[in-house]
Amino acid sequence: MGSLVLVVRLVLADVRRHKIQAAMLLLAVTVATATMALGLSLRGVSDALYEQTRAATAGPDVVALSGDTGSAVASALTELAEDPDVIAHHGPYRVVYANLATRDSTSSPVVVQGFAETPGTVNRPLVTSGRWVRSGGTVLERGFATALGVGVGDRVTIAGRPYPVVGIAVTAATSIYPWAAQVGPGGGPTDYSGLAWMTRSDARTLASAQDLPVTTALDLKLRDPAGGDAFREAHRDSPARINFHSWQFTAVQDMVILKDTQPILVVGSWLLSFLAITGVAALAAGRAVEQTRRAGLLKAVGAAPGLIAAVLLTEYLALALAGDALGLTIARLTVPAIASPTDSRIGGVGLTGATVATATALAVAVAVLSTLRPTLRAMRTATVTALSATAHQPRHRPWLTALSALLPTPLLLGLRLTARRPGRAVLQACSTATTVIAIIALLTLHAQTERGYGLNGSSALPNLRGEHDRRLMLAVTILLIALAVVNTITLTWTNAMEAQANMAIARTLGATPGQITAGLSTAQLLPSLPGALIGVPLGVGLLSLFAARNSVDAPSSWLFGAALAILLATAALTALPARLAARRPVAQALSAETA
Repeated sequence: MGSLVLVVRLVLADVRRHKIQAAMLLLAVTVATATMALGLSLRGVSDALYEQTRAATAGPDVVALSGDTGSAVASALTELAEDPDVIAHHGPYRVVYANLATRDSTSSPVVVQGFAETPGTVNRPLVTSGRWVRSGGTVLERGFATALGVGVGDRVTIAGRPYPVVGIAVTAATSIYPWAAQVGPGGGPTDYSGLAWMTRSDARTLASAQDLPVTTALDLKLRDPAGGDAFREAHRDSPARINFHSWQFTAVQDMVILKDTQPILVVGSWLLSFLAITGVAALAAGRAVEQTRRAGLLKAVGAAPGLIAAVLLTEYLALALAGDALGLTIARLTVPAIASPTDSRIGGVGLTGATVATATALAVAVAVLSTLRPTLRAMRTATVTALSATAHQPRHRPWLTALSALLPTPLLLGLRLTARRPGRAVLQACSTATTVIAIIALLTLHAQTERGYGLNGSSALPNLRGEHDRRLMLAVTILLIALAVVNTITLTWTNAMEAQANMAIARTLGATPGQITAGLSTAQLLPSLPGALIGVPLGVGLLSLFAARNSVDAPSSWLFGAALAILLATAALTALPARLAARRPVAQALSAETA
């Protein structure tokens, strides 16, 4: 039998024997790699979606806009269209600033662009539903229509005039919803706005009848698409006031809605990775004696150190790589919705090679860092010692014994369990602190006041960026809590299994099952308490690195309430595995230890 076949058979057999542990490792690596892949992919995906939309809609290289009127503006725009660097243009056309209302009274600012009924060679919006503009009707930009909950056949009111929605379209000439305005009346910044199209005559009538602000726009296709900045500099001394928006500017503006998304995902992925390492390390520690015996058996039959290391590490590496593949698949399926939450762009996206490599490296690191120490220890243990290996016996410390004798029985048992595994206590404290950090971030995010997209900053249309960040932060926090729950249960059960002989002896000396249960729970609560207290300032400090200058801190009662809730949840989570371990018969526990 070849060495490779032997390793595979041993690994498969071990996975079948430890299905729950394998599932926990798979879950931990999956959520960590999926979150990291999402965080690393956002910028590239956003750019890819814009490029695909630009190609499908003949997006302009530069859009020139002026809020002024008169012959000077008309002459300046004509000069731009006739520039030798311009190979095609669309317009000039009107951009009318108005208000839009739906049947359910939802209202929002809107910019109405007056287009021809037959689109030209530059800036041809792609109709995704219905048809293009016709007299008396309007076409809504898809991201705007989705936010309004409006479709083809519905009616909207623009500046007090009713119009049927004849189509839904996308364009790359403006930024994603809600930044369609580009410039406001007079050439300055304006409110969040959606985008609609009408025929040129309808847009002219709308502006004239209501005396609405109007901007004149011109779409330009350059001989060198990358020369937008140079083109703008060449015309900066124009007698008319003109703003230039290059396609590069529009692509960058698309990322504004994801300003906080990437930190949430990237930082969240590192926190998830840390919890994954903690959980896998707990699993490895719980199986340390078994793995040592396994290494002794392999040595006894003549296995070389390399084969032993391969057998012990391959299981974790294989599960980590499987979790990595699953996480990358999840990231690939969900990244379009996260990278383009407004539905204003079209196209398909994938993950880059660099993202896949980084996520895979993370998965391997989780497996190796968690299991390398137990593996090396098992390999270095002599064969006879390994075959007779038992649980680690703590060193006798008289001062600790004298001190613990003064404590109540549950606290005494919990303190002794914590003291005999200080490294594991540190892991529990760090796991608790990580969970508190995530919850504090979520609470702080919910404490912020978001300006809606309705008229005068009303909340008729919710702030998409704020809602997107809240949903994403909630998802990351839920994943962190889920891993923390798994870690807490794993650490409790591992402690209980390793201390079953000591707990059995304590019961023979008069300790009740309830006291044993309380002692095992206390062993998790003791390190969780400093972890929860440290997590509060750590969470506040971490948020300060990414928070805006006008951000609002969450109330202190929320923060310390979250820490208290974590401690109560830890006590509840440890109760069940501790109770199950405490109910094991004393004779069975002692005979298992001496067998």
